[in-house]
Amino acid sequence: MKQSSDTRKLVLVGTGFVGMSFAYSLLTTPIVDELVLIDIDYEKTVGEEMDLSHGLPYAPSKMKIKAGSYADCKDADIVVVTAGAAQKPDQTRLELTVVNAKIMKGIAEQIKESGFDGILIIASNPVDIMSYVAWKVTGLPKEKVIGSGTLLDTARLRYLMSEYLDISSSNIHAYIMGEHGDSSFVPWTNCFVGCKSMLTYMDEKGKDMNDLLDIYKQVQQAAYEIINRKKATYYGIGLSLNHLVHMILNDTRTILTLSVYQNNEYGNSDLYIGVPAIVSREGVQEIIKLPLNEVDQQKFDQSCTTLKQIIHDSIDQLL
Repeated sequence: MKQSSDTRKLVLVGTGFVGMSFAYSLLTTPIVDELVLIDIDYEKTVGEEMDLSHGLPYAPSKMKIKAGSYADCKDADIVVVTAGAAQKPDQTRLELTVVNAKIMKGIAEQIKESGFDGILIIASNPVDIMSYVAWKVTGLPKEKVIGSGTLLDTARLRYLMSEYLDISSSNIHAYIMGEHGDSSFVPWTNCFVGCKSMLTYMDEKGKDMNDLLDIYKQVQQAAYEIINRKKATYYGIGLSLNHLVHMILNDTRTILTLSVYQNNEYGNSDLYIGVPAIVSREGVQEIIKLPLNEVDQQKFDQSCTTLKQIIHDSIDQLL
């Protein structure tokens, strides 16, 4: 049973770079009353708990932080999972599938055993597949299992478009959809600058439409570029998870591009993949159905086919 409404408890599974970037961000943005850290390396977890707690006197957040166990999930509002093998240079997210699926299955089984009935957020890669595994194993309602999906990809896109157009990113309404990986795409006909079509705006400004392809390529390759330079990417996803948790706990009903269960909203079903969705205190409230043109629908279908093939070849037998 979850905490009372006036106490917000979050359990973080995984104290690696991504998990701790997210945890550190929670110190600066008060939203959680209690943060529990879980990791297979308990001594490291205790060290992380100590290090974070020592900063509390100078932080606006006064949350209680502790190194815990899966039993702590029972009364948590949200469990965030970042645990898993890290992506290596020149390795695709999908190449992580088998090893991380086994890790995720073990984590999900222990979360289920705790009696957890809150919202489960998955950020482990490949996130679409890991979200599917977590949903299958925990037996939680599909609305309560959410993958970070293309949340970070969309942030990257909006940042680059903001720089390119010299307009605040808050006025760039554009999404990355599909797999959080190489088969993602931008539905450009559904992108806007304020209330104006982005394509129309660019045409009026005399911008080269080919620049959009270059910007998308930068988004698609961003993780590879960062990993090649610094071995891992974690600040961007840490802040993205912070934003997602805020939107859920504050019940803002914000539209975010997340990996959510598909029930034929875009012509595909029985998988998790990145689409715009409204999130609330209860999880996924609604999937926003964009009018995709024929080209974009084909890209989405291709992305779904890629994920379905992996589920069929590697995941179903594991589950």
